[in-house]
Amino acid sequence: MQVPEILVIESQHRPGNLGRILTIIGECGVMIDHITLVRRTQDRSVWEITVEMDETAGKQLYERLAQLPYGKLLGRSDRVFDRHRGGKIETVSKVPLDSLQQLRDVYTPGVARVCLAIRKEPDKVWEYTNLGNTVGIITNGTAVLGLGHIGAIPGLPVMEGKAMIYSKFVGISGVPILLNETDPKKVIDAVLAIESSFGAIHLEDIAAPGCFEIEATLAKALGKPVMQDDQHGTAVVTLAALLTASRRVQRDLQSSVIGQIGLGAAGIGIASLLLRYGVQQVLGTDLRAEALVRFERMGGRRATLAEIMRQADIIIATTGVKGLIRPEMVHKGQLVFALSNPEAEIEPRIALEHGAAFATDGRSVNNALGFPALFRGALDARAKHFTDEMYLAAAGKLSQLAPPDELLPHVLDKSVHAAVAEAVKEVALKSQ
Repeated sequence: MQVPEILVIESQHRPGNLGRILTIIGECGVMIDHITLVRRTQDRSVWEITVEMDETAGKQLYERLAQLPYGKLLGRSDRVFDRHRGGKIETVSKVPLDSLQQLRDVYTPGVARVCLAIRKEPDKVWEYTNLGNTVGIITNGTAVLGLGHIGAIPGLPVMEGKAMIYSKFVGISGVPILLNETDPKKVIDAVLAIESSFGAIHLEDIAAPGCFEIEATLAKALGKPVMQDDQHGTAVVTLAALLTASRRVQRDLQSSVIGQIGLGAAGIGIASLLLRYGVQQVLGTDLRAEALVRFERMGGRRATLAEIMRQADIIIATTGVKGLIRPEMVHKGQLVFALSNPEAEIEPRIALEHGAAFATDGRSVNNALGFPALFRGALDARAKHFTDEMYLAAAGKLSQLAPPDELLPHVLDKSVHAAVAEAVKEVALKSQ
């Protein structure tokens, strides 16, 4: 796994010294991400050099840097851990609280009038509270990223990340809820007990097959949007990327043979949305019999990994197994989407070298482009549930907004999230 680190290096202030240090870093197989001059004296410079490297390369690099005659390693820090220190989110007030008059208005005694107004007309809760702007992010930590069943508490950094993305991109208050329970029925009961706190429910990192039962039951029981991001958020962004890539290589997506390798939450979500979009042939493979049965009930056709690699025009992999797709399996002209994080089933560069017409990985197909706008649009429409039409609208808008020579829009562009949310809202309002 590639780990980002910041190296603090002091070099003698002489021509070529920094270049020699950067050359050593490159010779150790380490990628340089960023360079910053921290300070400079008459004869020395101190640099912060941000790199990405694995453990083996790191050991070699530290040994080489320790032998430098024209500089030395002063220290290092892990950029990822630095940015998580103290947590990534907090709860803040939206209104001033600087006087006793303000306190009396927003708390007792003034708040009682608002409580009674909501009791009389329940819909006023959308006007006088943050309910319509709040999403519960529910996890039990049974399928965290590519890490598997690590538990709810270790999964909290992911939930905080989701909450931060909601806040920054679409102004939603995302609240992490950690459940120490793996039984789907008990997870359902727990969510039903607290759902009144939220305008919508975001299910995250819950393992298949339990995740399917949990989402289906809650969606039916609650009169509010419920979505498992691992399924539908991933599916929306994947479909958007497929639409863009197919357009670029002048291939009709609906008539293409698509192979889905891995039928967990993400794989099932992607396959389901592709079938709803109108793709005529979706092949699928998985090691679990129940996953294949579920896939066939949706309208897919089971196949082996070898058959998929031979027959499919487009390959999508969501297995979490690094290197599963061997280079010799790739056929000329295929589109390869190896989406597992943090390590892909095949590196895009290798797939392209072996004949793929297009290749990408999970870093480029990021579901942070999907879930914020999906929930923003659903909440703004006061939708009772998510529909395939809402997902398809989001995917279509994302692909439409992709800049020239880019697969998808930039994830940090807030105008993209606003446009996708509006497309989702419009479709939701039409179905009410």
